[in-house]
Amino acid sequence: MLLHIVARGRIGRSPEGDLVERYLKRIVWPTRVTELPDRGGRMPPLEPATVLVAMDEKGEQLGSTDFAGRLGRWRDDGRREARFLIGAADGLEAADRDAATLRFAFGAATWPHMLARAMLAEQLWRATSILAGHPYHREG
Repeated sequence: MLLHIVARGRIGRSPEGDLVERYLKRIVWPTRVTELPDRGGRMPPLEPATVLVAMDEKGEQLGSTDFAGRLGRWRDDGRREARFLIGAADGLEAADRDAATLRFAFGAATWPHMLARAMLAEQLWRATSILAGHPYHREG
């Protein structure tokens, strides 16, 4: 299953960009990052069997093992792509939030969107590691 981050804004060469690259390189599943301008731009076409996840501060808060379980179920159900949407500084547009299968939050705090991208890359690495059977030190 493709793990696809679609994010508003250009991360460029930055500490956050380095973190995203570091974690995505560790993931053995296929990954892709698509950057869109802060406003406008065209969302990549949705292929059949894509699950949309809106990164939203008011979304569901999942622990790492629960998030891994969700990814594993989507994979096992034949989903070809899990697409994670990250908005610009003002968040996602309502249509993107409403179209999502899951609204996912990293807690109640507001996070800068570039840092949220790095946090998502880390959680994707952690989830795929859990699914691969690597011991998770916070479990239990």
